[in-house]
Amino acid sequence: MTTTATRVIVTDEKSSRRTLLRPSRPEHLQRRGQRSRRRRETLAGYGFLTPWLIGFFGLTIVPMVYSLYLSFTSYNIFSPPRWTGLDNYVRLFTNDPAFLQSAQITLVYVLVGTPITLAAALAVAMLLNFRDKGAGFFRSAFYAPSLIGGSVSVAIVWRAMFATDGPVDNSLSFFGIDLGGWIGNPALVLPAMILLHVWQFGATMVIFLAGLKQVPKELYEAAEMDGAHAWHRFRAVTLPMLSPVIFFNLLLGLIGAFQVFSSAYIISNGTGGPAGMTNFITVYLYKRGFTDGQMGYASAIAWVLLVVVAIIAFILFRTQRSWVHYAGDNR
Repeated sequence: MTTTATRVIVTDEKSSRRTLLRPSRPEHLQRRGQRSRRRRETLAGYGFLTPWLIGFFGLTIVPMVYSLYLSFTSYNIFSPPRWTGLDNYVRLFTNDPAFLQSAQITLVYVLVGTPITLAAALAVAMLLNFRDKGAGFFRSAFYAPSLIGGSVSVAIVWRAMFATDGPVDNSLSFFGIDLGGWIGNPALVLPAMILLHVWQFGATMVIFLAGLKQVPKELYEAAEMDGAHAWHRFRAVTLPMLSPVIFFNLLLGLIGAFQVFSSAYIISNGTGGPAGMTNFITVYLYKRGFTDGQMGYASAIAWVLLVVVAIIAFILFRTQRSWVHYAGDNR
């Protein structure tokens, strides 16, 4: 072996021995480096979240806390708030018939409109689920009302449609049904509002349709082999498999129905009429706060509405275990 080769081998052996004898980095320094890296990543994450956090606290949390304080005061915007304790809440439930009527109308709207909306959305979703030709067009057509349903222009058109001598009145008169204008009739204006709510089932339908696409076809085939008819397959397969989607749509539908405002305000011209039948809680809140200048009283109404919605959501979450079935659930 040449001298050069011998020198290379010796050098490599020394390098390998030096590498093996080199002390490894202490464990506490490694942990410190990991903590430092995690701290930098956390700070970077909060840095990206900063705009959202500013909006969340500045536009949501702080106004909510301040409105809670105002609900215990007498405040008319032009003078400083004056602490009155529970007077606003006592007045709401004992000395304000308009609020009690508003709460009753809102509950009827929510409890009637939401189930009908869910039923209509599910029915249309099931029809579209079994249709391939033109399904994209029909999905878009049914979804469009949910995009524009809450706009002022649609409320104006709806008011014109159900007014006296409007298209709906004339169509019913053609068949010998003379109901007159729905908007000016205290017995019919609330059904007209519920119809407007049901007409906006597009978003709910799309969610139902996505849920139906996830139901395994093998379950329907097995049920059909067992002799189950269409209704039995719907009750034994479709409803249990869609129960998480139904729960989701039900929760969002109830919360959204409690917040109805623009359509009721436009259709009633801001009066809540006729006979207070469109004076939903949100409309009544707006009138008390911005028309009458009773901001403290309006804040109390808002917090009562928030508590009612929170209680309903709590009940739904507590009772879901008895009727909502998730994938992999052994219950």
